[in-house]
Amino acid sequence: MVTSFRLGSAVFKNRVFAASGTYGYGDDCLDVADVAKLGGIFTKSLSMKPRDGNAPPRVVETPSGMLNSIGLANIGVEKFINEKLALLRSLDTGIIANIAASSIDEYCAVLDVLDAEVGIDAYEINVSCPNVREGGLSFGMNCELTEEITHRLRSRTTRPLIVKLTPNVTHISQFARAVEGAGADAISVINTLIGMAVNVDSRKPALSTVTGGLSGPAIRPVALAKVYEASKSVKIPIFGIGGIMNARDALEFLIAGASAVQVGTANFIDPAAGITIAEGIEAYCLQHGINDVASLVGSLDVGEALSVLDTWV
Repeated sequence: MVTSFRLGSAVFKNRVFAASGTYGYGDDCLDVADVAKLGGIFTKSLSMKPRDGNAPPRVVETPSGMLNSIGLANIGVEKFINEKLALLRSLDTGIIANIAASSIDEYCAVLDVLDAEVGIDAYEINVSCPNVREGGLSFGMNCELTEEITHRLRSRTTRPLIVKLTPNVTHISQFARAVEGAGADAISVINTLIGMAVNVDSRKPALSTVTGGLSGPAIRPVALAKVYEASKSVKIPIFGIGGIMNARDALEFLIAGASAVQVGTANFIDPAAGITIAEGIEAYCLQHGINDVASLVGSLDVGEALSVLDTWV
């Protein structure tokens, strides 16, 4: 059976990946999960300089999910190269470096530093970052800036470029088309939804930043709809993300139009969740006489139905 997935110059052994931040820099789960059975690992976000992130509390459990406001805390790109990259190179799995920044120039600078190194298969660009020029709003909520970031980065590397889109916009299809036109090789859909929780005893926010990013099963129907919408708008591959807890969840995303999936919150419950999901997809294909997982991608049969999403794209 064919389970591999090609993205530009990179070939991954299967279509299930650990989402950014859930496996740290690749060394957090080596003693509890065989990462060689994953398609790859998306690293924790990297900025030019180390970032402490937001003050605690910055993670809180919610019904069917969790809120986080980590604030892109990370060790910085130089320390990543000096202390983490050698280990990542030794792993028999794909490595995708996630880049975060507070200016377009910083995105470019981080990518330039990473691009001089070996052992990185692709880049994921997190555009849900504070945009200094626009007073703190995320780049990912401005279509023109998202397109500009993609265009600027595309000219600086031959490695695959994946842009991680925010769902906190009216029509994600507009952003998907913009980054495809600017040269992105793929998109990740979706990043977290904006949410909040309140401690009713103290009458204070549960997070120090009041609001944060909602992930987990609670957002899966939203994520699935965004993947479907994006898939009708672009021809580049989509990494589906959002509340994937088991193989059937992942299969929904593939059938709706995702070429691959990223497992996030589930890894905090079971670090080997992605491995179990990859095995479950393969078992499903064997059961249904499917010889190539790729044949599942976009195989949704909607008949004569026309959804609201179809009118947007």
